[in-house]
Amino acid sequence: MRIDPRPLPAVLPFLGELPPLLTRLYAARGVQSEAELDKSLARLIPYQQLKGIDAAVDLLVTALEQRQRILIVGDFDADGATASTVGTLGLRLLGAAHVDYLVPNRFEYGYGLTPEIVAVALQREPQLLITVDNGISSVEGVAAAKAAGLQVLVTDHHLPGDELPAADAIVNPNQPGCEFPSKALAGVGVIFYVLMALRARLRSLGWYENKPQPNIGELLDLVALGSVADVVPLDANNRILVHQGLERIRAGRARPGIKAILEVAKRDAARITSTDLGFILGPRLNAAGRLDDMSLGIECLLTTDVAAAREMAAQLDGMNQDRKSIEQGMQREALAQLKDLPVESMPYGLCLFDPEWHQGVIGILASRMKERYFRPTIAFADAGDGLLKGSGRSVQGFHIRDALAVVASQHPNLISKYGGHAMAAGLTLPEENFPLFAEAFDAEVRRQLREEDLTGRLLSDGTLAVEEFHLELARALRHAGPWGQHFPEPLFHGVFQLVEQRVVGERHLKVVLKSECGSVKLDGIAFGVDREVWPNPTVRWVELAYKLDVNEFRGNETVQLMIAHIEPR
Repeated sequence: MRIDPRPLPAVLPFLGELPPLLTRLYAARGVQSEAELDKSLARLIPYQQLKGIDAAVDLLVTALEQRQRILIVGDFDADGATASTVGTLGLRLLGAAHVDYLVPNRFEYGYGLTPEIVAVALQREPQLLITVDNGISSVEGVAAAKAAGLQVLVTDHHLPGDELPAADAIVNPNQPGCEFPSKALAGVGVIFYVLMALRARLRSLGWYENKPQPNIGELLDLVALGSVADVVPLDANNRILVHQGLERIRAGRARPGIKAILEVAKRDAARITSTDLGFILGPRLNAAGRLDDMSLGIECLLTTDVAAAREMAAQLDGMNQDRKSIEQGMQREALAQLKDLPVESMPYGLCLFDPEWHQGVIGILASRMKERYFRPTIAFADAGDGLLKGSGRSVQGFHIRDALAVVASQHPNLISKYGGHAMAAGLTLPEENFPLFAEAFDAEVRRQLREEDLTGRLLSDGTLAVEEFHLELARALRHAGPWGQHFPEPLFHGVFQLVEQRVVGERHLKVVLKSECGSVKLDGIAFGVDREVWPNPTVRWVELAYKLDVNEFRGNETVQLMIAHIEPR
């Protein structure tokens, strides 16, 4: 692992009366003006810039006026679950008479609006289908819905293929010809924007002359959760959405389901950060879609019954524990596949498969292997009927979805279908094609990346002076975000004297450190350390990459280093 300085612009921008350290941190993350730090809703990019938004609102106004039956078809991850919830609650708030949702079971139907899901949807007798967090690739599914006499509104954020579905309206910032400046909206962000546009149209039509205007800001806790859990880039627009949602949660105004999940995870809602959305709430919500049916997660978010929310949150927590156990077993099996392979012989693009692996957990496995070996990784599971389902995770500088497109064009009929983003993608292929695909994927990674790109690199925001290890700075950093993808939490590095070390839990290293000059004593924790290396009583000095954090214990707050990397010096 290499620790490199995070690049800074030659001239730091003026960002108001900020401390120099914060100015440097923001500048290193691409902030160029003080306006980009304004996280008020008034700073959101106007919905009018979304292509297809007027056609979408036309459909929805007609549906509301005619009291049509609306069915939302979602996805089985946290973004899809929150988007389904936001769409359902938002349309009800705005006056829709009949709104329901349907989420495909990933093990029976797979992803998106397929013709098979349309057949299931028709049993509900809808008149308008709305996709959330999917649909842009559902050419056949939309055609099936249209053939059945339904109107279809596609809301999505994924990259489109060569052919767009023949929907009545499409809202997707990544569709051709859309000039919306932020291409980073999550699926839940897209449907929230549609609701904003619909409310504005209804207001202009006089719907709220004799009644209060609905506050769709009540849904921002869900928008924040889905955006962070889907790991979309936190550009200025997404930071506003996430900040506003976090503020609702901290103020105690979150949905009962979100409160209940925080309770079962033993997290204080008043102190929640964007990191908690991604690592505490997101995995528990995702567990339902990974192991069973995401409907449980959506019902938990929809309910206003506190007792019911707590019961469902407990079920989600139990599923997450099961998911962790399954994941750990799969990791051991994946490592066993690679343990005898010399580093110099390891593929640049890793493809792993075991017929017993769980379809719902291969994405996490790919992420873990990517983090361990610093190379794009795709993990495959048996999907039945002679097919394999793969889930891939990438490294910076390698667009994995575009790489799959290259492989598919060079090897026709090798891949059955694929889709995704720069950093994550999914695909399906016949089992007999796995060896050839693994070879072709490795060749494409080798074409784009060099050996030095696969060594692992941490970008540091520099060292902290002795006088900067204090609570005020730790608190300021915690609330200076929200931090997340493409807007990373500040990471510092330095050399420290190792005073105490012990393992807690299974693989967490608790340490007591002294600053290099020995004048400050600090607590630190490193999660998931290699038990063959730590604890190591012979080590006296260590180099760390760390985040400055606040540790609360029995009402007392102290500075704690969250260690991202530790090695002996």
